[in-house]
Amino acid sequence: MQSLIDLKVKRMPLNTLKSSCLLIVVFWLAASSVAAATSEDVIYKPNQPLKPIAGQQAAAGQPANAAAEKKYVYDPSGKTDPFKSFIAEQEEMAEKQKRKPRTYLETLDLSQLELIAIITGPAGNYAMVRDSKGVGHVIVKGTSIGTNGGVVERITDREVVIREEYRDFKGATKFKDVTKKLPSLM
Repeated sequence: MQSLIDLKVKRMPLNTLKSSCLLIVVFWLAASSVAAATSEDVIYKPNQPLKPIAGQQAAAGQPANAAAEKKYVYDPSGKTDPFKSFIAEQEEMAEKQKRKPRTYLETLDLSQLELIAIITGPAGNYAMVRDSKGVGHVIVKGTSIGTNGGVVERITDREVVIREEYRDFKGATKFKDVTKKLPSLM
């Protein structure tokens, strides 16, 4: 048992000696290759003469290049102005569009209204919505409803379609249809 422990103790310094010798050889080879690369002569190129500017050529009587005579003209029509804030523009439009609600239904959000009845007939279609207080309101086609400026677009025997106008991020006017269905048909 004693000889086995002595054998392990003797091999450990031998392994470290081999690894340190290997590292020294690797570093010596790397240093010699770097030294060889830096000992080469550096080649300097002389500066080339400056090219004349297009305006100076015409003044000196020399013919100007056809490529130098072409001028680029930017046409911004149909393109957005990259320096104009679209947020400020939308705020201005929102302020212009805000108007005071004329009816009680225009002060309520569409999520606060529940469709409870639809009456169809030859004289026209009518619908009844109930607000969060439990009060019923009769609506017909063309009735303004909702806080987003919605208008009743059509009333069918199963649902009421409300069209809301909004502006997208470019400022274009878009429409969104919101449908309210009878609770029995959901």
